[in-house]
Amino acid sequence: MGIGTTSWWPAAALALLLAGCASGGPAAFMSEDNRAISYTGDRGVSNQPFPANYRTELVAYLRTYLNNPVGVREGVLAEPVQRTVGGRLRYVSCLRYAARESDGSYRPAKERAAIFVDGRFDRLLEEAGELCTGSSYAAFPELAGMTR
Repeated sequence: MGIGTTSWWPAAALALLLAGCASGGPAAFMSEDNRAISYTGDRGVSNQPFPANYRTELVAYLRTYLNNPVGVREGVLAEPVQRTVGGRLRYVSCLRYAARESDGSYRPAKERAAIFVDGRFDRLLEEAGELCTGSSYAAFPELAGMTR
């Protein structure tokens, strides 16, 4: 057998190994509703620690998430409260802001829900829905001060 006939074997084995990990192994973090990817591991504990650095973590995430983080308007934030998300207890912080569009215009401010797992930012839900019902908002001036 020549090099051409056996060189595919290591690549095929690696591809199968990686496919197994991505389909539900410890490195794959899918939410319970299979719609969003989780960025932190979930130890499955019901009593979650309060996310002490929630403001800083949200600003850091939004600085990379928004196409243009400069000039965000109407930024308000609610302090994290415990809510049930996907059948598990989580801290949820609701925020509302209007980001600058690529043409320089602004759409109306939209409500989003930041989910925290084990005291750290996990993901941002674009459709907050009932998670933010009754939230008490306060000014979030850090959004207006973001830079690229």
